Amino acid sequence: MSIQTHAYTGSETDSGAVAVRAVGLTKVYGADRTAVRALDGISVPFAAGRFTAIMGPSGSGKSTLVHCLAGLDTATSGRVLLGDTDLTSLGDTELTLLRRDRLGFVFQAFNLLPTLNAEANVLLPLRLAGRTVDPAWFDEVVGILGIQDRLTHRPSELSGGQQQRVAVARALINRPEVIFADEPTGNLDSRSGGEVLALLRASVRELGRTVVMVTHDPAAAAAADHVVLLADGRLAGEIADPTVDTVIDHLRRLGD
Repeated sequence: MSIQTHAYTGSETDSGAVAVRAVGLTKVYGADRTAVRALDGISVPFAAGRFTAIMGPSGSGKSTLVHCLAGLDTATSGRVLLGDTDLTSLGDTELTLLRRDRLGFVFQAFNLLPTLNAEANVLLPLRLAGRTVDPAWFDEVVGILGIQDRLTHRPSELSGGQQQRVAVARALINRPEVIFADEPTGNLDSRSGGEVLALLRASVRELGRTVVMVTHDPAAAAAADHVVLLADGRLAGEIADPTVDTVIDHLRRLGD
């Protein structure tokens, strides 16, 4: 599978648009002697219309960063900006509405409802929001993801790769500003994982979405336009136009 790459432009697009940004982000779990500083003053922008992977050793703060960026966890200090919206200033209800209306999520465990067929799972965010379905957008999403002939099937009748395709479609259906993917290929074989990565790339290049993905897999990171490296809760580097070899080399240096 060939992977297109793009020139690095300082974590931003040519227009300078940033989809989501961490500013001095700190997250501490516990207190006093048991305190663990999962994030330690991270400031990093994520460019709009790009596919960015976040990597680092176990315990480096990858998932914590994404959870804070997505409003799934609250920062101890610092700010998260989604466009011009400061997530750290929002209450629980406002955060719930923001996640529903402006963000999409793809997780390792798929998180599909077993009693609903694929179509109902895809449309669930719109149903919960009381919004009508745009038939043209629905057809475009399921067409790009190749699940037209699986819409009447329940999750138990789908392979792991097909379930993740449905999960990606569900993440796209509300036209989110950012899709957050946390180890989206972790439960898949290499072929299915490669297909899901290609679909995430397609959502960026063909549908104009922004994807921020946590992964431990150098091959998955090499599918992105850009890689952000973390170590000990801090920004440890960035890779433009990543390849498997450059990702492995940077990770090896982090371990030295």
